[in-house]
Amino acid sequence: MGVRRPAAGVIRDETEERSLVEAAQQDPSRFGDLYEIHFAQVYSFIMRRVGNRAVAEDLTSDAFRKALENLPRYEWRGAPFASWLLRIAANAVNDHSSRSSREASLPEDAPEPTINPDLDTTEDFARLLRLVDELPSSQRLVIFERFVEQKSIREIAQRMGKSEGAVKQLQLRALQSLRTQMEGANA
Repeated sequence: MGVRRPAAGVIRDETEERSLVEAAQQDPSRFGDLYEIHFAQVYSFIMRRVGNRAVAEDLTSDAFRKALENLPRYEWRGAPFASWLLRIAANAVNDHSSRSSREASLPEDAPEPTINPDLDTTEDFARLLRLVDELPSSQRLVIFERFVEQKSIREIAQRMGKSEGAVKQLQLRALQSLRTQMEGANA
């Protein structure tokens, strides 16, 4: 895989992103625009989890291939398209971790491992992504922009046309909901 340069265009709003997705659904050759825009984010996400450049490149390629294959079934729900891509990427990392742990051979007298922390972390992250996708659209948008795109409260408030206090409340409610659901799943 060659070195990628940052995408020339950056999606400025939800309408623009939605039109790019719809165009790619009608003509798969237009998926390249979405690939260019989201490549760095998906690759960085995977690289942070696997820590190996060659594996990250392979998994990034797999994630975009799966996204292109499933694009006709993608439904716009108000969440940024990147959240769908990151969920596919998290599943690719999870699948890779599962395959790697099955392929690793242990000495005959070695104790059976009881916990695979990397797999547990990946599964928790995949669960978290599913829970974020279930949040109300305004909370989901705040969480995505704040923690994935790392935008400031002020930037999010301006983009949403809300006060900074309202954005902080949306973030707080979303985080409380996610925490409650994650703790309930781990109990």
